[in-house]
Amino acid sequence: MIKRILPLLLFIAAVNGLNAQTPQIPTAADILLSMQKLKVLGSVLYVAAHPDDENTRLLAWLAKERKFRTGYLSITRGDGGQNLIGTEQGVSLGLVRTQELLAARRIDGAEQFFTSAYDFGFSKSTDEALRVWKKEKILSDVVWVIRKFRPDVIITRFPPDDRAGHGHHSASAVLAIEAFKAAADPKRFPEQLQFHKPWQAKRILWNTYNFGNTNTQREDQFKQDVGSFNPLLGKGYGELAAESRSQHKSQGFGVPRQRGPLFEYFSHTDGAVLQSDLADGVILDWNRIGLPEVNNRIDAIVNNFKPLDPSQSVNSLIDLRILIKQKANDEYWKSVKVKEIDALIQACMGIYFEAVTNQQVAVTGDSIRITLNFINRSAIPAQKIGVSVFDSSFTLAPSASNNQLISTSFNQYVKYDFMSDQPYWLREQMDTGSFNVKTNLLIGEPQNIANDISVNFSVGAVNLTTKYPLLYKFTDPVKGEIYQPVFTVPQVVAGVQPAVVLSNLQPRYPQYVQLSYKSYSQSDTAESNIRFEMQNGKSLREKNMPIKLPLVKNTMQSITFPLDSLIGDQKPNLVYPWLEIRGKGKKTGFNNAMKIIEYDHIPTIHYFFPTSVRVINEEIKTVGKRIGYIPGSGDGVMDALKQMGFLVDILDEASLASADLSRYDAIITGVRAYNVRESLNNHYDKLMAYINNGGNLIVQYNTSNQLGPVKAKIGPYPFDISRTRITDEKAVIKFEQPSHQVMEFPNKITDKDFEGWVQERSIYHASNWDKRYETIFSISDPGEKPDSGSLIMARYGKGNFVYTGLVFFRQLPAGVPGAYRLLANLVALNQKKGF
Repeated sequence: MIKRILPLLLFIAAVNGLNAQTPQIPTAADILLSMQKLKVLGSVLYVAAHPDDENTRLLAWLAKERKFRTGYLSITRGDGGQNLIGTEQGVSLGLVRTQELLAARRIDGAEQFFTSAYDFGFSKSTDEALRVWKKEKILSDVVWVIRKFRPDVIITRFPPDDRAGHGHHSASAVLAIEAFKAAADPKRFPEQLQFHKPWQAKRILWNTYNFGNTNTQREDQFKQDVGSFNPLLGKGYGELAAESRSQHKSQGFGVPRQRGPLFEYFSHTDGAVLQSDLADGVILDWNRIGLPEVNNRIDAIVNNFKPLDPSQSVNSLIDLRILIKQKANDEYWKSVKVKEIDALIQACMGIYFEAVTNQQVAVTGDSIRITLNFINRSAIPAQKIGVSVFDSSFTLAPSASNNQLISTSFNQYVKYDFMSDQPYWLREQMDTGSFNVKTNLLIGEPQNIANDISVNFSVGAVNLTTKYPLLYKFTDPVKGEIYQPVFTVPQVVAGVQPAVVLSNLQPRYPQYVQLSYKSYSQSDTAESNIRFEMQNGKSLREKNMPIKLPLVKNTMQSITFPLDSLIGDQKPNLVYPWLEIRGKGKKTGFNNAMKIIEYDHIPTIHYFFPTSVRVINEEIKTVGKRIGYIPGSGDGVMDALKQMGFLVDILDEASLASADLSRYDAIITGVRAYNVRESLNNHYDKLMAYINNGGNLIVQYNTSNQLGPVKAKIGPYPFDISRTRITDEKAVIKFEQPSHQVMEFPNKITDKDFEGWVQERSIYHASNWDKRYETIFSISDPGEKPDSGSLIMARYGKGNFVYTGLVFFRQLPAGVPGAYRLLANLVALNQKKGF
């Protein structure tokens, strides 16, 4: 039986509104800073493991005070981190954190690079990190970035040992130190030499630190004050750094601005020893490449700059460009500085260009309406203005000057496949610890290179070409003019939900598989077939369901199938749905769910992924009916509870204040709930009364029981929250109380229930707990002492309290059967069955 239900776009996840990405217009101060930077021929590469590891204060000082070409190489995209603002995990979170890094770089002035390493979660071992990443593969990426960027100085955030506090941290230093020499060796990774020459940096340093209880700074280390004030910016680098670091919102890294002297310390690692400056021994002006006359030219341009009429500098910039093009023999610095001059010429002329459309999606095979707007706000004419749009080129105008706005609109056929917009590191099947990137030139890039539109024009004797992305532009009645990326989609996007179904749930609860689809190109009824590929181990069988599907353009539609009728007696582990549509004499199959992620502080993100349903065939018994869920920073636990047949109510501030809590068999707090909801302190007495009267409060992990100036009371008896975590997802678990109710009812918990866990076992264990708490498990990572704080519980009055660092928020969405069974037992704690 096929049942129609209300359209539901569940495989497209959108959160938190829209993000304004207005193109940046340089101010007179920006122009003057960039003119000053023309004279500096020096570069610094900072290396660490994750987004938010970088020292934004130092990056800002290097880029805007010393005016070095400055880069940050993050070994990973932070995919394995935690998320304070939403439910994204894994590659989704990595995409969010990538954009947060780019937002930070737009503030502090550095450039951003990555390797293909995947952040697989907290690691206690350098060797583990390098083994999982496949060291040579990631070392090759680091060498590539060094050869491409050619830094004079490399700086690591961490040391290559246990002082780094995280296996990824120390591994990032190991890779940087080895790459320091490998990049200069033509025998290492010789396949790169067709693109980039070997490069030897002058030195590699460690930027020592004083974090928490770890102080690696010493007064015999080189010390540099980076807290100076920049009058052109109107702020010091401690202020600028805070703005940059506060872009890491998914990690909760908003920080206060700092003012006054701020010292950074550096320890020598390899290369030439520094004496008085980070760039000791490096010629930092045009004498470096034998063009001392360029220094005087730049000084004159800076001294003669007129902030109220920047266009007066254009002719001098053009002459400087011609001189550098003719006489510079160093192709690297020639290329870097010509690009800087080209940007300055356009900024001084007040040139603004945009290529925009009024729709965010471009459908393969359809056309899209594009509008081009070009304006030159100076008296210096821009001549022979040409535009290339995808594969078409034409003249936009013969010339433009004196605030003349030129605008034209046209329809453009979209022939590109939607995968052209897929984040490049997600185009291929990834390895366990790294992404696979087939296009060498993309390695290191923070994101796809947007070069759909190029504008070329001549100013005097030079021709300038600049590339732009196509943007979706609209006006929000509250936020005003909004710019967002445009992305290409296929004619149909098809996905399935839920991601996990339970085929052997006791008592029985109806399980459905819902195929949702959206047509972007037509409104019609199509001859179609829904093909389900059902996989169990290596065996694969198919089930076909011919059907006529209505295709209503830009409308999400859904069809729901009862799980039992779909899978029959043979129990697959995975189900892959394919929507096959016949049209124009051919059949096209779609198994391409699209996820959209929206936050105000970053551009809209989208990506495609093959959609599937994981089927859990193990028996899962549940007791109880209604659960109250107090949301935290975002997780998928509530959806899993619904899949288990529970009725789940969200308990927000108003509900907690007014609801009768006694009707709930359990109340569960989402991850980090006490971190993000200080108001939970206001309901402490009510929650304790709920437990005392026979309730069951289950608290998932929090990062600390210090919530700002307020000490968050969580349990009925005191306990602390530590930073103890079990990072080995296969770590052996010892059952301390194998006959305890939580181990027996309603599911018998065995070692098998801890098989197949992903990324880690637990995080932020309880510590220093009151003797009235009891523990159930002890776990340890290899080589460490067992710890019992992953789950503590206590009777209080007639009810139960549980604090657990076990990572249900990762295991339930991943379809780990044992996590469902154990959670069902925790929910059942207040059901009296002889325990």
